[in-house]
Amino acid sequence: METDKIKDLVVDISPSEVRIALMENHRLIELGRESVGGQKFSVGDVYLGKVRKLLPALNAAFVDIGDKKDAFIHYLDLGLYFSAFDTFVKECRPGKDWGKLYAGIPLGEPLGKEGRIEDILKPGQMIMGQIVKEPISTKGSRLSAEISLAGRNIVLLPFGEKVSISQKISSKEEKIRLETLVKNILPKNYGAIIRTAAEGKNAAVLVAELRSLIEKWEGSWKKVAAGKGVGLLFTEYSKTTATLRDLLNESFSNVYVNDEKVYEETRRYVSLISPEQEKIVKLYEGRKNIFDYFEVTRQIKSSFGRVVPMKQGTYLVIETTEALNVIDVNSGIRTKTTDHEENAFEVNKFAAEEIARQLRLRDMGGIVIVDFIDLDSAEHRNELYKYMVSLMAEDRAKHNVLPLTKFGLMQITRQRIRPVTEINTTEQCPLCHGTGKIASTVVIDEQIERELSDLISEKELKKVEIRVSPILGAYLTRGWSSFLSKWKRKYKCKLRLSEVTEFSVLQYEFRNEKGEVLS
Repeated sequence: METDKIKDLVVDISPSEVRIALMENHRLIELGRESVGGQKFSVGDVYLGKVRKLLPALNAAFVDIGDKKDAFIHYLDLGLYFSAFDTFVKECRPGKDWGKLYAGIPLGEPLGKEGRIEDILKPGQMIMGQIVKEPISTKGSRLSAEISLAGRNIVLLPFGEKVSISQKISSKEEKIRLETLVKNILPKNYGAIIRTAAEGKNAAVLVAELRSLIEKWEGSWKKVAAGKGVGLLFTEYSKTTATLRDLLNESFSNVYVNDEKVYEETRRYVSLISPEQEKIVKLYEGRKNIFDYFEVTRQIKSSFGRVVPMKQGTYLVIETTEALNVIDVNSGIRTKTTDHEENAFEVNKFAAEEIARQLRLRDMGGIVIVDFIDLDSAEHRNELYKYMVSLMAEDRAKHNVLPLTKFGLMQITRQRIRPVTEINTTEQCPLCHGTGKIASTVVIDEQIERELSDLISEKELKKVEIRVSPILGAYLTRGWSSFLSKWKRKYKCKLRLSEVTEFSVLQYEFRNEKGEVLS
């Protein structure tokens, strides 16, 4: 990753949802939303579920986890040591020493790849399952019975037996140090994966993180023992901490949070995974909405429409269906050079940058077909393909980019673990209210007077402000005996006309002396 890229995380906490914006050089790159309250069925959440129905033909089963749509689990998602998890669920009961029970369960023989689901699961059986793919359209969640708890530096594997190390850590001495350290502090029946971020971290940081992961896992045992049926055992992390866990590095400059409680939680989490960066977490206390202040709202409005504008008049048209996403590249009015080939190549490079951003921003998954502007040069087509691959390298989702076809089409497949983010960027017309028809301009004065008369008589007002567009204001005040002058004399009320440049031609509203909108 380029070191000159500055990242900011902006977190907007409201009573109904949490919104998280990842900014790269002040440009919106990723947007996350999480509802507050209720069950969300998010990736990483671990549930105690009940097997509802076996599907021998698919070697899979439907599992009730409390969602209106049953979750799906395949035999190959049961994991190597499913029998150990199954034994723990069956024998974990109130009054038992859960720690002793857990440590004493033998891992047994790993499940074979050729096994059958009906030999392992039975309808009505309780199993632990972790969501690896969220509900999409008519399909329920996808589950794995191989539970893992991901931290910034370490992934904890309950009922695991190995300590694996990221291949990206090249130093043999560092690998030996990390493996020895983690093996020495892991209790029995735990495995771990040491992530790339652990390289160079001191023992205290790794020990603290490992202990917090173990506490989270063991904290779920009480719910398992209670045996109250289907329900959430624990949620992996909030979106804020999950984003920081996966992305936090030296290029992060600020994490802005507008809620004191979440600010403290985030600060504690950063101090746990990267103590030297604790000071980047800041509490935003401004009056203006945090997304408005950092210009996130404006970027959302310009980025989530069907038509996405780019540089110099170029634009994308994005169409999304359940199975396929189609992106069309258009040069618009751009005619910077007379050389068509060079012009098309430059526009396609603009488009590649925006497409890589849009895939992350909307979290578009499945198959994406991009219709680039036709290029005659094989060298340009190959260069565009390589450029797209390099741009997609920073995308955390698993993906594959194929070279352009002779028709100028590029196919991209991208991991789909949650529904595509869709935000309606259109607003209802304040004049026609979506009907497409407005009142005749000839009778607009009668319409305003009728509403004014009703307001004055009903609310017994002495002062009224009429807010109008500049064009409508000029119409109502023209001449010595203007409409406004007549209304003042007729209704014996102090009327003040204010012109609002943002209003459309025939838009108007009434306000009282306190500035409150009257209706």
